[in-house]
Amino acid sequence: MSSSAAGLAGTPRFRSYGPRHLTEIAGRHGVPEHLLDDARVISQVLPFRVNDYVLSHLVDWTRIPGDPIFQLLFPQAGMLDAADHTLLARLLRTGARDALAAETRRIRAGLNPHPSGQRELNVPSQDGDRLPGIQHKYRETVLYFPQQGQTCHAYCTYCFRWAQFVGDADLRFAAPGPGPLVAYLRAHPAVTDVLVTGGDPMVMSTERLRAHLEPLLAVDTVRTVRIGTKSVAYWPYRFTTDPDADDVLRLFDEVVASGRTLAVMAHFSHPRELETAPARAALERIRATGAVVYGQAPLVAHVNDDPRIWARMWSAQLSAGIVPYYMFVERDTGPREYFKVPLDRAVDIFQAAYRTLPGLARTVRGPSMSATPGKVLVDGVADTADGRYFQLRLVQARRPELVGRPFRARWSPTASWLDELEPAPDTPADIADAVAPAALRAVVAR
Repeated sequence: MSSSAAGLAGTPRFRSYGPRHLTEIAGRHGVPEHLLDDARVISQVLPFRVNDYVLSHLVDWTRIPGDPIFQLLFPQAGMLDAADHTLLARLLRTGARDALAAETRRIRAGLNPHPSGQRELNVPSQDGDRLPGIQHKYRETVLYFPQQGQTCHAYCTYCFRWAQFVGDADLRFAAPGPGPLVAYLRAHPAVTDVLVTGGDPMVMSTERLRAHLEPLLAVDTVRTVRIGTKSVAYWPYRFTTDPDADDVLRLFDEVVASGRTLAVMAHFSHPRELETAPARAALERIRATGAVVYGQAPLVAHVNDDPRIWARMWSAQLSAGIVPYYMFVERDTGPREYFKVPLDRAVDIFQAAYRTLPGLARTVRGPSMSATPGKVLVDGVADTADGRYFQLRLVQARRPELVGRPFRARWSPTASWLDELEPAPDTPADIADAVAPAALRAVVAR
């Protein structure tokens, strides 16, 4: 869907706003100049994109800069190292374009653009050739990045896929077409799930989306098609009043009619995103096709690091027919120092919110780290005779035999990622082999 394409008469038309529109946005909504300056500087490094819907329906302009949706959408002071921020501000002010570009590349390279071995470990090969735009980390699931879907209706400031959006082809996952994916799936019948991701596949026209989805239906072993999307939160008109909204729902109907499960993996970072009338209308239309909608998001400081927010969000999801799925730990990439929440506090937030939920909403899992060995769930904290420990479990793993296996790590009040944890002495050898190398490096460094 092009940002310049006209919608139906009298209906919203999508228009995106980027860094060059900051002055326009500030004039319309009264953003103070110092916040504008911070956003200009940080958007040299990290992507920034919004649209009229998120500006008019989601941000509470009377509460900025503390408003959680403003924090979610607009670059903030503190997202970059202070010295780097000062340097970029000076280069931007003096118009030193070459130096600005060089420093921007240096800073991006230091922000761990592809965490957890995505490029080194996840990209598969077929007949000796690496397959662009495809990742295969877990036996049952392949991730597919259609080239035309590598943008979003708006960008989350915490996004762990920020490197997809900064215009550097070397940092981008993108598949030109579904042919190599289909061949790979036929050669790997253990793969039952394909996650179409990005970016956001729902930025594509229905015609383009169909060209990527229909070939999957010819592979009998593919039983679930997942679509990772923030569109319900950031542009719900994609399913209601966009020119091809009915077409995309017919495509969903066809996927379901083929006997597959169509899972819409909807990203909701804050309950406000799913409480608007347009979002509710979009969800009703999606669910009417037979698609199942799952809700997931990371726990991030400044946006949703409060159990009351998660309780409200999971309850709202249940009310809207969404299956609460995952609370993720913010990944070790991008402006992580700004957004990270210590694992000890993450456990407290999850458990406090979880205790308030009715049984049907207790489908949610978390806090979960999507780390190099797999999805590591932090089940809780236990006090024992030999000290305090995090109780951990791999709910998904590169090595399938490790799935479901519990293990422990020394408790830390500050650790916020797996490689900051020290495995307990009684960690089973095969699990230690999978999770310990990074952790042991961290221990040695201390």
